[in-house]
Amino acid sequence: MPELPEVETVRRGIEPHLVGRRVKAVRARRADLRWPIPVQDLQALRGQTIHAVRRRAKYLLLDSAAGTVILHLGMSGTLRVLPADCPPGPHDHADLVLDDGSCLRLNDPRRFGCLLWQAAGGEHPLLAGLGPEPLGPDFDGAYLFARSRHRRGPVKAFLMDQTVVVGVGNIYAAEALFAAGIDPRRAAGRVGLSRYEALACAVRGILGQAIERGGTTLRDFLAPDGAPGYFEQELNVYGRAGQPCRRCGSTLRSLALAQRSTVFCPRCQH
Repeated sequence: MPELPEVETVRRGIEPHLVGRRVKAVRARRADLRWPIPVQDLQALRGQTIHAVRRRAKYLLLDSAAGTVILHLGMSGTLRVLPADCPPGPHDHADLVLDDGSCLRLNDPRRFGCLLWQAAGGEHPLLAGLGPEPLGPDFDGAYLFARSRHRRGPVKAFLMDQTVVVGVGNIYAAEALFAAGIDPRRAAGRVGLSRYEALACAVRGILGQAIERGGTTLRDFLAPDGAPGYFEQELNVYGRAGQPCRRCGSTLRSLALAQRSTVFCPRCQH
C-alpha cells in the first residue's frame, strides 16, 4: 500500500493541475470501491473551484467552498491528469472533469481505495480521531513517550497506530526503528524518553528524505508523471530479510508482528 511519502508525492503531482480549476462534472463508472461512491452527494462539486489539494494521513483532500473530496489510493490506486475525452480503461473508475478540458482520473484495479464526499463544515468519520502528522509541530519524542506509557504491545505496532501518529506504515516504521536502534518487539511502554526522541527524529528524517526522493518504489505505485519512486535502493531493513545488516554485517531477521512482516537487525536493535 502506498505510504505517506507516496501519497504526498501524488499530492504534489496533481496540485498544480487542480488548484484554481472549476469542476464541470463528476463521472463514476461503478457504484463502489472499498465503500459506496456517493455519486449524488458528489454532484455538489459541479461548478465549484478547487482551492486546495491537501493530504491528511494517507488521504488526499480536494477542497472547494461546497465541501471536500476524500480520496484514498488503497493498495493499487493511481491518479492521472488526462484529456477528459481520453477513453477509460477497464479499471478507470471515476473522473473529475475540469474546465480546461482535462480530468483527474482514478484507476484502482483492486478497488481498495475510496472516493468520498464531506460537505463544508463537517468532519468525515474517517478523519476524526487521527493522530498528529509526523512532519508537523505536534509530533516529537516527548509526545511518543507520553502516549506510550503503560502500553504492553510492541513498539512497532504502537508507531503504526493511526490514532497515535498518522501515515507511518510498515516500510517506514521498520526503517525508523532500525535508525533509532530499537527492537520492534520491545513493549512500547518500556522505551525511554531519549530513545523516543531518537525515534521521532528518525521518522521525520526518513519520511522527509523519502518525499524528496519521490517515495518508495512498490509494485503498484508510480508517481503522477509515470516515474517510479527512488527511495527503495536506500532501504536498510525492509524487504532485506536474510541479507547482511549494512551497519554491522549480522543477518537480518524477519518475523510476523501485528500481522505484518517485520525485518530487523538482532544486533543493532535492542
